[in-house]
Amino acid sequence: MSYSDLNVWSFLIVISVLLFSMLFGNILRHVIPGLKKTLIPVSVMGGAVLLIISTITYYCAGDYLFNLPAFGGNGTFSGMQLLEMITYHTLGIGFVASGMRTSKKKFNKERAGEVFNSGLTTVNGYLIQAFVGLVITLIAAYLLHADGLISAAGILLAFGFGQGTGQAMNFGKNFEDYGFVGGSNFGLTIAALGFLVACIVGVIYINVMRRKGQISIVEREKGNSLSDYEDENEISVVSSMDKFTVQVAIVLAVYAASFGIMYGLTKLIPSFETTLFGFNFFIGVLLTIPVKAVLNKLHEKKIIKKQIVNNFMMDRIGGFAFDLMIVAGVAAIQIPLVVSYWSVLLIMAVVGALVTAFYVNFVCAKQFGAYRHEQFLAFFGMLTGTASTGMILLREIDGTYRTPASENLIFQNVPAMVFGFPLMFLANFAPKSDLSALITCIIVGVAFVALNILLFRNKIFRRRKPAPPTDGEQ
Repeated sequence: MSYSDLNVWSFLIVISVLLFSMLFGNILRHVIPGLKKTLIPVSVMGGAVLLIISTITYYCAGDYLFNLPAFGGNGTFSGMQLLEMITYHTLGIGFVASGMRTSKKKFNKERAGEVFNSGLTTVNGYLIQAFVGLVITLIAAYLLHADGLISAAGILLAFGFGQGTGQAMNFGKNFEDYGFVGGSNFGLTIAALGFLVACIVGVIYINVMRRKGQISIVEREKGNSLSDYEDENEISVVSSMDKFTVQVAIVLAVYAASFGIMYGLTKLIPSFETTLFGFNFFIGVLLTIPVKAVLNKLHEKKIIKKQIVNNFMMDRIGGFAFDLMIVAGVAAIQIPLVVSYWSVLLIMAVVGALVTAFYVNFVCAKQFGAYRHEQFLAFFGMLTGTASTGMILLREIDGTYRTPASENLIFQNVPAMVFGFPLMFLANFAPKSDLSALITCIIVGVAFVALNILLFRNKIFRRRKPAPPTDGEQ
């Protein structure tokens, strides 16, 4: 092996270009007037820049930017495949890092109910997006007869909008096995459009509500105390092993263990291989629960004298992973593969945005009235982009996190996984045939109605107060 070989450098070059594109996107935010006010994440802007360059390269040189030899075009994997691999793994790593965060927060009955309702709202957001998307592609596949488009493609709206780049690519890739040409790119494009929807609608909502005097812009206070960066009795920042190295090691060890579980299960149930490896993020998050329990028990028994996990650093690992996931996912889009789907994609994006905005606004007004605007921005940003997008929008009007909206966004994951995970298996049933897509659409619709009954249980099943006695009854 020669160290001058491009294959030795290709992976490092790809990562460097992805990170540099984010730096370039950050420069654009400060150079172009008004761009900062759009709230478009830097990772999305960086990915968009690479997407434009890659598309121009394709039409000028006959191949995509990352398929050129400098990016590993002659290696085992093409550069575009490498971007998909990065998107896939950073999704799992980001979720594991988020799952490893510890919390000592204890909720009263009212706050526990709000968190539970937040999880239901999230799942219902996925369901209404999946239902609308399926209706659109069922009609489109029947009327347009577009080559390569399958009836079940619309369910990717829930993954692209509701869960972001990584899941949209995972399931889009799985759909290619059922004849969906360019499925992964279809999912990635929906996810990219979702970020634009989140920022455009979010900014419009903020400006309209501010003019009406219903919200005000609050600057976020910068953390200056040690408690902002670590809890009491944590391991030293620098010792025989750097504190950040410990955090990275824990995250990668858990993620590697999730691979071992998935690999072992596929040996027992080979037919579930595609499904299981599509849930790499979920298996990883589940593993964080026993890992944290073991670490806490060892600390209680004084076997481990210091707290090992640092929330601040876990947030940084997760943030890095999700930024890399987004920029790689957007850059991995191959425009020529989805040109024939643009009409369907745009209809899905517009209708999905309107339906999501209407539903989330309705729920927030009914269930989170005291802080409905903050909760709307957090939920809408998450259900069209990622949780980070929701936090970006929320910080514009709640920079100090004075409302419970940010906590709801974090802790809703538990009830959302409980109710949402079984329904995700429908995504593997939907593409089998047109009938499967239709059945899935019906099941999703029924589940949406059922979970909304559960969400509004207190209003639907509210006990009526007994009527006051009349004069004759006294």
